[in-house]
Amino acid sequence: MLNAVPVDAPEVELGLLDDLIAQVETAFRGKRETVRLSLAALLARGHLLFEDIPGVGKTTLARALTAALGLEFRRIQFTSDLLPSDVLGVSVYNPRTHEFETRPGPIFTNVVLADEINRAPPRTQSGLLEAMQEGRVTIDERSYDLARPFLVMATQNPLEQHGTYPLPESQLDRFMMRLSIGYPDADEERNVVLQSAGTHDAVDRIRPVLNAESVIALQERVDSVHADASIVDYLMSVVQATRAEPRFRAGASTRGAIALLRAARGYALVDGREFLVPDDVRRLAVPVLAHRLLPAGASAATGEAYQEAVGVLDDVIARIPMPV
Repeated sequence: MLNAVPVDAPEVELGLLDDLIAQVETAFRGKRETVRLSLAALLARGHLLFEDIPGVGKTTLARALTAALGLEFRRIQFTSDLLPSDVLGVSVYNPRTHEFETRPGPIFTNVVLADEINRAPPRTQSGLLEAMQEGRVTIDERSYDLARPFLVMATQNPLEQHGTYPLPESQLDRFMMRLSIGYPDADEERNVVLQSAGTHDAVDRIRPVLNAESVIALQERVDSVHADASIVDYLMSVVQATRAEPRFRAGASTRGAIALLRAARGYALVDGREFLVPDDVRRLAVPVLAHRLLPAGASAATGEAYQEAVGVLDDVIARIPMPV
């Protein structure tokens, strides 16, 4: 198991984050804003859920970002027969020592790619809840701390595809952001196709810009990003407007409001600032809140329900004046 990392690391120059993004873009091209949002979630100690069709670069993004951060990476392919012990680990009896020994699962790393998470049954999906919320796991009634930093990047197929299970609302709420990579523009896609033979080599050539200690230092620094009272009021107006909106069954929770503030602070840091501007809140509102909201006519968190929630949330945000 990975050891805990001390947090007394030297202060990191914010300009290194631009270098880090540039390194990621050598392998994951044409989606700079997706990289920025992913990095903001990591710095805010959040987890990411990508809903997209296969083949648009989700795994490449996860590997490239981890390599540039100088962190350890593990990929877990979620399938219908995957057990919680396959993710968390298991205790095995050693007849030579007459004791049970813990064999840690692949979740004991810095960045976990939970690939096609909604192909696993709910019991296995829920096995991630403690890890995502508490940074620890329980194996046979014993708790084990996970590595720091720790990030889950999960991918999800559209629920209309065969053999998928809806994520429980409690687990959706543990993801700080839900993002969609989408198709690249025509010129960028042409370049990707021409260079496709070297995709994996491009990831392998990425130069680490940070390390675990500096990532933790930046995560601690997110807490000190200044949020003016007027911007916090604006954020709360957005949250409260979702609760008053009749097109939602229920509005954003307090956890959602906390996540929005932390994500906005992380995004500001990625932008090289140690203070919030109103655009930070406006930019992060949909990625952070939309997957936590269920439209009034929906009975489950399907892909269509999410898209409807995005549209309603955009309307809600447009009605709220931004502070100047």
